[in-house]
Amino acid sequence: MNRFQSLIKPAITALALSMLITACSPAQVQALPLVEKHEFVTHNFTTFGGEMIPEVRVGWEAYGELNENKDNVVLVTHFFSGNSHAAGRYSEDDAQPGYWDAIIGPGKAIDTNIYYVISVDTLVNQEPNNPNVITTGPATTNPETSKPYGLDFPVVTIRDFVNVQKEVLDSLGIEKLHAVIGASMGSLQALDWAAAYPDRVERMISVIGMGAADPWTIATLQQWANPIIQDPNWNDGNYYDGEPPLAGTQQTLGMITLTAMHPLIFNQLYADSSPREAGPLQDIRQNFKVVDGLQAAAKARATYADANHILYLVRANQLFMAGYQTDLASGLAPVQARSLFIPATRDLLLQPYLAKHTHNTLLELGKESTYVELEGPWGHLDGVFEIHQKADVIRDFLNN
Repeated sequence: MNRFQSLIKPAITALALSMLITACSPAQVQALPLVEKHEFVTHNFTTFGGEMIPEVRVGWEAYGELNENKDNVVLVTHFFSGNSHAAGRYSEDDAQPGYWDAIIGPGKAIDTNIYYVISVDTLVNQEPNNPNVITTGPATTNPETSKPYGLDFPVVTIRDFVNVQKEVLDSLGIEKLHAVIGASMGSLQALDWAAAYPDRVERMISVIGMGAADPWTIATLQQWANPIIQDPNWNDGNYYDGEPPLAGTQQTLGMITLTAMHPLIFNQLYADSSPREAGPLQDIRQNFKVVDGLQAAAKARATYADANHILYLVRANQLFMAGYQTDLASGLAPVQARSLFIPATRDLLLQPYLAKHTHNTLLELGKESTYVELEGPWGHLDGVFEIHQKADVIRDFLNN
């Protein structure tokens, strides 16, 4: 079971596990060599909002070999609760392969025999306490105070994530991307790469994404933030010397899981819960099995999470509009890359209309764009669990 599956339950059901196993073709089970996390450090980083961060540290990992011309690079940008571990394992007995292991590796859709695939931990990563994550954010020590930044850390945007990635690539002498691809929040980064640095991006693939946050999405994301803000232990972000807002954080993580799933799969995973359970009828304090299950999963996920980091990630997504101009068309006008949009038909979080509107906007601007949808039972999570469906589409897009 990979780490992304822990979004759903501490132990995924046999039904869901069998779906994942049977989805893999022989080509998809080829193994990458063991991978390792690298650290990148830069100083005096200026944010999109005009603030300066004295030191930024992020982790990154890569698969495949960089060719002599350094033009075989595929950048993979990660989702909200993820990190740069997109594929492979850290050790032989690592039970948690990267989240897109199904499409990244030798002979797979993103073929590491051909491409040098690189991924970078974002700023304000959700899990600064994860030993496999290197990130900078509110939980980082402020060199001016020798205490965690808290809310003194500047608001950051998807553009800032992109600009840190650019610095990582610059440090490696990489000036051109064969492609950039990402799911969910990663798709936002991929699209903004094409808008911000059009001469560096040849292909852009947006999976379960959007071009701009509309009012519905902004309001929905705020529901993720509110439980943390309303937890008394949050203390306006000043909790690092005291009790962290665990109750609010766990409620937020449970809500993220719920909104990322479609009822079709959720009801299968929690089929043992019923409105006829005896406990909730006998005692108002008793939870239904599904509620306890969701809370248990959220508690497990909270182990490495930081409440302030989640709030900063929410805000970065709420602020998103590709290109960061007055409207989406203006933001997308510089794009030169060929684009491919792969939303999930049953996605209730970043609904397909968001990707469709972005695709249509590019077409109206005379850009080259393709649109296909993922079918599956998972909703938003189809962008990870069902991505193998579009392996051939991705392969052809990269190779042509």
